[in-house]
Amino acid sequence: MARSRAKDHDEKRGAILRQAAIVFARDGYDRASMARLAAECGVSKALLYHYYTSKEALLFDILQSHLAELVDVVEEADDPALDPHKRLERLVVALLEAYRDADDQHQVQLASLSLLPEAEQQELKSLERRLVAIFSQAIRDVEPALFEDKALLKPVTMSLFGMLNWVYMWFRDGGALSREGYGKLATRLLVGGLRELAR
Repeated sequence: MARSRAKDHDEKRGAILRQAAIVFARDGYDRASMARLAAECGVSKALLYHYYTSKEALLFDILQSHLAELVDVVEEADDPALDPHKRLERLVVALLEAYRDADDQHQVQLASLSLLPEAEQQELKSLERRLVAIFSQAIRDVEPALFEDKALLKPVTMSLFGMLNWVYMWFRDGGALSREGYGKLATRLLVGGLRELAR
């Protein structure tokens, strides 16, 4: 008979993921051993191996959990019935809110995804593509005629992600601009640029 799962299994797993993300972001994936990860997570090495058979499996779960949460948040926020500017703004603000308290996971995503095996990279990249597709459609709807040239949509979409993905490097909650305020600013900059291009 299979052993039943402990009641606090998911809670412990979540705590391990959060602390391991901190270690990977701070020290780098290559320099973080399973022994160090166990010590920093406050668990025995044996217990860490009970949850994750390898450092690679731990890295994959950090990134998969992070990206899946981002996709869920953005899909929930998306409302094609809104005015296109407001729809895009809502998506941008939702993504920035999802980044709150996830700086370590985001940094690990940017730095370490390419270290995983190709099949796992592709699974994670499919989640990234879902995010990009939602934003691309919202951007297209702001100025549809501009994107009859399909080659323009990807650079514009990735420019927006460039404004959002590096927020963790400089943004501090409690500063002069809130996350919502920066989201609105980034959206206005993009929309203003699109309307100028469409003239």
